[in-house]
This record gives sequence, structure tokens and C-alpha cells, in this order.
Amino acid sequence: MIPFLDLKSLNAQYREELIAAATQVIDSGWYIQGRLLERFESEFSDYTGARHCIGLANGLDALTLTIRAWKELGKLQDGDEVIVPANTYIASVLAITENNLKPVLVEPNEKTYNICPLNIRSAITNRTRAILPVHLYGQLADMPEIMKIAREHNLLVLEDSAQAHGASIEGRKAGNWGDASGFSFYPGKNLGALGDGGATTTSCEELSTMLNALRNYGSHEKYLNVHQGVNSRLDEMQAAMLSVKLRTLDEQTQNRRVIADVYLKNINNDNILLPLSQDQNALTFMGHVWHLFVIRSKHRDALQAHLQESGIQTLIHYPIPPHKQLAYKAWNDQSFPLTETIHREVLSLPISPLMSIEDALAVAQACNSFSVRG
Repeated sequence: MIPFLDLKSLNAQYREELIAAATQVIDSGWYIQGRLLERFESEFSDYTGARHCIGLANGLDALTLTIRAWKELGKLQDGDEVIVPANTYIASVLAITENNLKPVLVEPNEKTYNICPLNIRSAITNRTRAILPVHLYGQLADMPEIMKIAREHNLLVLEDSAQAHGASIEGRKAGNWGDASGFSFYPGKNLGALGDGGATTTSCEELSTMLNALRNYGSHEKYLNVHQGVNSRLDEMQAAMLSVKLRTLDEQTQNRRVIADVYLKNINNDNILLPLSQDQNALTFMGHVWHLFVIRSKHRDALQAHLQESGIQTLIHYPIPPHKQLAYKAWNDQSFPLTETIHREVLSLPISPLMSIEDALAVAQACNSFSVRG
């Protein structure tokens, strides 16, 4: 069986370094908001190009608390509209509704599955205050155009970079385009912790200061609570683990690009639609970090069964769009035809920094052998 993602093997390559990092934390006697968190925050802000990184408990908190911080700073208020792609994981939308703001869902670009700037423009009203672009599958949304729109209309931009660690356009990385960016370090991410974790990056000093307080019960100083905050802190252990893995992130990304290139060059089946870039340039799409390699097929379920029979594990990201979830049952009668088609057809093939070219060729061969019966 070719696994979708073998986390045990992925982390085994860092085993000695991770043990040493864990030992350092244990021996330090300091486990929350210490120097190892400060070190990782400095390293990751340097990596993204943003001035600040605020380590948080998870990726959802990174989005939710950033929006909350803007409310505390008077930049947003209840009922304001936030434009967000309909084609996304539900966390992008949860962060908006949790803050009593109104998500305005728009259709994606059919080539990239990321939010479409033309649809952003058409969705702007006098209540629009922010845009939340999601960098799906490891490819940045069209941030130059999105930032142009934001400047024209004086809108905040919060990148959802949960799948895009190191992704870039013209050398500028995810986390350094918008006013802020939320990252997830869930174990399966390109930069994954050994547990939950997240962070917000920003170059805004005021926002960084507010987030530092909100993540720690609303306090800058112990027992002095200026805001009604929460407990959402990236702990020392996970920060130490992430520092180890950050050192080789670019190397791991390059390995993913090799596997993506094999797929793009070798999968040839009229029943399968391969990923497309915004400009359809080089096969591995400069700046794409291939968190997921997502194909589409009108016969998705049959294709998945065929690949399973061929010894290949696949996953579906994601089977149900947010507006069709019971959590948002008031929206269930809304129609976003392209988003709904995408969610019916997408299938994620195995992709990993440790995957061999031979295994990638085997996946491609299995895809090519798929046919529609009857």
C-alpha cells in the first residue's frame, strides 16, 4: 500500500534532533512562553518575511484571534462583512462567524481553486471591511491583485496560510502579503508539529501587541488583564519541535515538487483533470509548495475505489463545502455551483517529501489505467 501520508516516517528522519529538543525543554523547567517559543517566533517571522510571529494553540485560533484583535483595535465591528472563498475548509468561515461578523462567500478561480479576484470585486458592499483569501493546496491566491483591490477599498486582508508554508509569488512568501496571516502547524501540514499548533504573522506592531495579550488571558503582565482574552499559547515543546523541522522545510518542499512534477508529466487520462496554475507556466508552478496534489474527476468515487484496489490510499479535501454543512444550516439553500462541483470531484493523491519516484510513477500508472465502465 502506498500511504497518503506516512507521518511516522516523516518524523523519524528528525528523531535524534526531536529527542534532543524535547530533552532541552524538559531540562529547562520552563514550559509555557519561554525562550524556545521566542526563538521559533523569530525564526518563522524571518522565514516568512513578516516582522512579527505570535505562536498560538492552533490554526483556527490564528484566524479567530486575529479578527478578534482587529475588533479590539476598533478596525472591525459586529456585522461587518468579510469576503471569503466558498471553496474552503470550514475553519476559514468559523473564524468569521465566531467574531459575529458576516461571511460573504464567493466562487473560486476554476484553474487554481483559490478565491477569484473578479468575484471579490463584485461582492464588495458598503459593509465590506476585510478579505480572507485561502491559499488552498499550497498555491497562493492571486495576492498582487487581491492587495490591489484591498488598497482601493481600504480593506483588511487576512491570509489563511494553513496549507501554504513557504509558498510564494515572485519571491514574496505566504504570511507577508496581507495585513496578517494565520498558519496551522497541525501534524500533517508541510511544517507540522507533534501536536496542535498555530501562529499569526504580521508586520503591524499594534496587532502583534494585541495578539500577545489576547492569547494570554488578555494580559501583557501577569494578573493585569486589560482585555477579555483566552488561553491560546504555542507551548515550548511544540515550538522546539517546529524549530527543528523549519530548518529543512525548503528541502522538503523541493522533494514535494519533484513528486508533483512526476504526476504532472505522467498522468494522462481523459477522466482526470490535473491541477492548473494561475498562469499555466512551469509544470511545478514556481512558488507552489504542494501541500496537497488534488485532481478532479466526474467519476471521483469510482476512481478512488480503483486506486484503493491498486494499493494507493487517497483522501478527499473536502467532500462538503461550508455552506452545505449542518453547522450553517441557514445557508444550506444557497447555491455556489462551481464550488459544489469541485467538492464532488476532487481527490487528493499521495504526496510526501519521502515519497519515491517509483511510488509516484506507480500512482500515475494506476491513474492511467482507470476507465469508466458501461
